[in-house]
Amino acid sequence: MLTALELIGIAVFAASGALAAVRARLDVFGVVVLALTTALGGGIVRDVLLGVHPPAALVTWPYLVVAAGTGVVVFWFHPTVAKLRRSVLLLDAIGLGLFVTAGTSTALRLGAPPYAACLVGVTTGIGGGALRDVLLREIPLVLRREIYAVAALAGAVVVVLGDQLRLPAGLVSITGSALIVGLRLIALWRHWNAPIAPKLDG
Repeated sequence: MLTALELIGIAVFAASGALAAVRARLDVFGVVVLALTTALGGGIVRDVLLGVHPPAALVTWPYLVVAAGTGVVVFWFHPTVAKLRRSVLLLDAIGLGLFVTAGTSTALRLGAPPYAACLVGVTTGIGGGALRDVLLREIPLVLRREIYAVAALAGAVVVVLGDQLRLPAGLVSITGSALIVGLRLIALWRHWNAPIAPKLDG
């Protein structure tokens, strides 16, 4: 079940990267590259930070196949995929919750201190999207729209606190993921955004 959920999360993240590439008028190779980057980039950064070599995403062939295959499907059927915006946003929220809690748990298991585990977990969830936007020469969406990175951080903190209190790992992961998904969906519904600084004069 966990592997299936991970693959669904990878597919959704890959679809968001591929759609962004299609909107930017990239060719099929560029669409697949953006799909791979968005889906697997956060996990690769996580493994590099934690000293896991080679990164799991590069040696687990289903991850690569699902991400690349999703990119190809979106390239050919992007008008249909674009119409499924609400479903994609829901699955994206679920994928974010899974990736952040899994990344945080992995960091703790490998001996990272609590604050580092939180940062690694957030990076796992938002890293791919940030890399996607950098490749498209845009300010990363997670840094300027809605409650995304903040939701990821809240879920990572829950996982760390649960580990400190020695609560059951499965329950903690589910709780952290549910918090992230809930915050994301409420933020989308209510159009919540993190505060921004006032515009400078001149």
